[in-house]
Parts: sequence; C-alpha cells; structure tokens
Amino acid sequence: MKYETKTVHEVTAAQIEDILKLWNIPHWNGMTTDEFRTAFSNSEFHFLVEDDQILAILRLNMDFILDIDDNEYAFMEVVGFVSSEKNKGYGRKLLRCFKEHIQERDLEVIGFCKAELRPFYEKCQIRILYNQARIIKEKEGTAWIDSEDDDILIFSLSDEKATLLSQLPENKTYLKDQKNEI
Repeated sequence: MKYETKTVHEVTAAQIEDILKLWNIPHWNGMTTDEFRTAFSNSEFHFLVEDDQILAILRLNMDFILDIDDNEYAFMEVVGFVSSEKNKGYGRKLLRCFKEHIQERDLEVIGFCKAELRPFYEKCQIRILYNQARIIKEKEGTAWIDSEDDDILIFSLSDEKATLLSQLPENKTYLKDQKNEI
C-alpha cells in the first residue's frame, strides 16, 4: 500500500471513473473527465493505493471559507472521504498518512461529520468539536439552512482557529458560496 497525492490534473481518467464509483453520488454519474476537472479545480486528491487500485480516497477542498460574525476565515476542507471496503483499515491508514502530510505542509484543515461517524474519527484520534457544525448556515436556493452535519473535525489547525470554531456564534456563521464546486 502506498499513499499518494495528486492535483485534479494529475488524476487519470481511469482514476476519475473509480473515484466517482466510490463516491456513488447519482447526479455525478456520467460526469466526464473535463467536467470533473472543472468541478474540482480547487482540489487536491489523497489516495491509499495498491496495484493501481484505490483503497481509500479523500478530496481536499482548497477553497473553503466561513463567514463568522462578518469576518471571513479560509480553511481547507476534507470531503469525499471513502474507503473501497469497510473494516479493512484503509480509511484509518489514509487519515494517518494524510495528517502527517498536512502537518508537514503546515496546512489548516477541517472536515465535518454526522454523529454516527464519531466513533470512527475518535479511533483515528481526530479532534472533534461536537455539535458545532449545526451552527453553520448553508445557502440552499435563496434560503439559509442549518448544516446537515453535526460535528467539525480538526485535522490540523492553529489554536486560535480551533478556539474560534469551538465558539461559533449562533445565526452569525455562514458558509460562503464556492464558485466552481458542485
């Protein structure tokens, strides 16, 4: 098994096909290579692979901004984290390699999860800000709605930003619209 990182332009057409299968999001089925590269242009892909087979993947969204009490804060966001098979340790190994990689690069990275995934992230020793994600408002059409996630995951973050996220103000925290993200 080996850990790899690739930009969206380094990901091969075959890997894009495998990624879309692993993500299993119906409205992305049939997405072309060019559409994928456009949609995820501000992303970096992290893989655990063996014999050219993707065992686990995550996407690092490099363009994630929260508006907190009228101040903008940029983060990188872990999304699209999935393992090809459950209970094989692929996800845990990918996260371990990923954390080392982003800490070496001194990146500030967060993610989100639903409450039922807490035990997995706790086992992976990812710091969790319980129930903080629900405070974040996301735009749906013209309305602002609560986030579907429960928790904020801290993969690598300054103490200042970790404290900020642990004390999000109600009705004053918004996800900024992302231009090219689907």
